[in-house]
Amino acid sequence: MKELSTLSKVFAVIALASISVWIGAYLTRQFLVYQIFEGPDLILKNYLNENNLSGVLTELLPSILIHFITFIIFIVSFFLFVITSRLKLRLNGWLFIILIATIIIVPFESYLMLIDYKVILLLDSGSFDSNQVIALLRDRIKDLSSFPIVAILTFISFYYFIVFKPLTKKE
Repeated sequence: MKELSTLSKVFAVIALASISVWIGAYLTRQFLVYQIFEGPDLILKNYLNENNLSGVLTELLPSILIHFITFIIFIVSFFLFVITSRLKLRLNGWLFIILIATIIIVPFESYLMLIDYKVILLLDSGSFDSNQVIALLRDRIKDLSSFPIVAILTFISFYYFIVFKPLTKKE
């Protein structure tokens, strides 16, 4: 494998750091949101009422924002890395696998991020209807319900590909 330029190394570090933060924020977000609901019907837990629901939902905003921003940073920096590194995908199978997996995941994650964007706008406004936010969170869970697990495991597997670089051919 040829030596990478400083610029492509910078993009690689930014991509790795942002995907690490994204994974943590995504897991945190999932755990927090699932603590609000009970059972497969996604009804609110009994300790949540109109008095404390807006406070609980406001506390979700940082994890949703971090998840949202770091995924955008990852996508931009990863594609800039692929472009600036000028690595041949035919000779670097590990990079090809990461690229294809990212291209497959982006449309699904973008769809879920549209729901997140609506939640961010509502929560950031200060005065929001808790029922509307709850409905959006339910929609996000119901739409593509097992996708977050697949996305997280896929992105965690990228570290294996980056460290061991399988399917690399010599020129």
